[in-house]
Amino acid sequence: MTTVTHSDLPLQRIYAHEKNLADRVYLTQPYADGHCVDYTWKQAVYEARCIAKFLNEQGFPKGSCIAIMSKNCAHWLMADMAIWMAGHVSVPLYPTLTRASVKQILEHCEARLVFVGKLDDPQEMLAGVPQGMQTLAFPAAPPAITPTWDSIKALGRPIEGEPTCKPDDIATLIYTSGTTGTPKGVIHTHATLAWAPIVLQTEIHAQVEDRIISYLPLSHVAERSAVEMLSFRVGLHVYFTESLATFLSDIQRARPTVFLSVPRLWVKFQQGVSAKLPEKKLRMLLRIPFIRGKVKKKILTQLGLNHVRVACSGAAPTPESVLNWYRALGLQLLEGYGMTEVFGLSHLCRPHSMKVGHVGEVMADVHCRISDTGEVLVKSQGNTTGYYLDPEKTADLFTPDGYIQTGDKGEIDQRGRLRITGRVKEIFKTSKGKYVAPAPIENLLTAHSSVEACCVNIGQNESQPYALLVLSQEAKNKLGNPAELGLLREDLKAHLAQVNQSLDEHERIAFLAVCSGDWTVDNGMVTPTFKVKRHVVESAYVKHTDAWYATKSAVLFE
Repeated sequence: MTTVTHSDLPLQRIYAHEKNLADRVYLTQPYADGHCVDYTWKQAVYEARCIAKFLNEQGFPKGSCIAIMSKNCAHWLMADMAIWMAGHVSVPLYPTLTRASVKQILEHCEARLVFVGKLDDPQEMLAGVPQGMQTLAFPAAPPAITPTWDSIKALGRPIEGEPTCKPDDIATLIYTSGTTGTPKGVIHTHATLAWAPIVLQTEIHAQVEDRIISYLPLSHVAERSAVEMLSFRVGLHVYFTESLATFLSDIQRARPTVFLSVPRLWVKFQQGVSAKLPEKKLRMLLRIPFIRGKVKKKILTQLGLNHVRVACSGAAPTPESVLNWYRALGLQLLEGYGMTEVFGLSHLCRPHSMKVGHVGEVMADVHCRISDTGEVLVKSQGNTTGYYLDPEKTADLFTPDGYIQTGDKGEIDQRGRLRITGRVKEIFKTSKGKYVAPAPIENLLTAHSSVEACCVNIGQNESQPYALLVLSQEAKNKLGNPAELGLLREDLKAHLAQVNQSLDEHERIAFLAVCSGDWTVDNGMVTPTFKVKRHVVESAYVKHTDAWYATKSAVLFE
């Protein structure tokens, strides 16, 4: 069992780096005009100290909630440091929330102040900030928000000494992204935040020389655990992205050695390469001994991933075809599993024992078992202590012996590798009384190179499920050409037939309905980590289902 000592706590690690890595570059922040600002450990902690002093001067009670509402940036991490130095609790908000969600979270946690940074729709999000609540603007924040970070830093009044927090003090509330229902505030202590990077560092052998790029939302537990907390632990260099338009050049600048992504983005990277170099031609080139090394290097260099030694994928299953594609290029994606309530860490694939369709074995000090109903139960030092101000849901979260009930259904093989087979509450029943778990079927359907996202559902009083699909951009480009559209329809039809052969009779998909629009964070169809919000997607298309079933066609286009 890992012992978390006082020196392991995040603030203590930060103070150590302030002394021992003072002049080492810690954060690299790009800006819209093309220039970048590097912050050494000494500079980053100094700015955090100045902001902590300001927070102390506001007279907030110790343990007050301070929100961070911004896209990822260097100041996000420095704000987190400052909040803890001042003895408060950080509450990150996704930078894509509606005003109603912003208002609900800020009022629920009784936030005293909101750090505001760069946002896609600042007018919408700022409308959710309760009137009279204090704000503090990051450098890239919308104009007119006061005071500004730089004006406080310019006063030159840093907090002195090494203010500390107790291991059991609440460090952060992470509000779940809410694929269903109202987000809940998941409590994590300073001890939890200290434990996670110790375990992760052991697993991936992270060191101070590593480079990592932060672009998945820091408000999500995966980025918080694998980027922020790992950087606090080992002192590695964190790069940020400026925008979607500069994403590739930002990665190429960072030359990450550790890279974390989600399946949908791994698929997009693959599709971008395939648009220029078709998979059939790529496979042929990779069979030629004196060419394949150059081809692999060129592709990974173009993606900015040629220095990656550890590549991880999480948040949803990664299609086998995608795993194999990257493996052919020499990049082995290690799938992992975790949830907000266990600080994002419980299972990870190991290179020597990977099995497609499985999310790996338990990480150090993590215990996992399957309940009598097939639910995955997890217990570790990363477990939340509960939901903020919600004792009823907290009681429902735990088993009597302290295991968290994840809500996922799963199986564990003889080597201890976990396979997620669906969600406990997502399983639905056909008109014949048969149960269908949609997640594994969706994983099979998204293995097709033209499919970007999928949602399996069933119509009212129907005996077979159907699947909603969103196509990749390359496939969408074919829709205007009748000949290419016909070929795409036949290809999807053949793919459906192949998938159905692998399913039990009651699970077989009646038809594929190809959706004309995209499922994005902005339109509420997916979470910030691209998990499909099943209830939102289903309700958006329910008006079509009767007509679709009536056509008896295998592939339909909305």
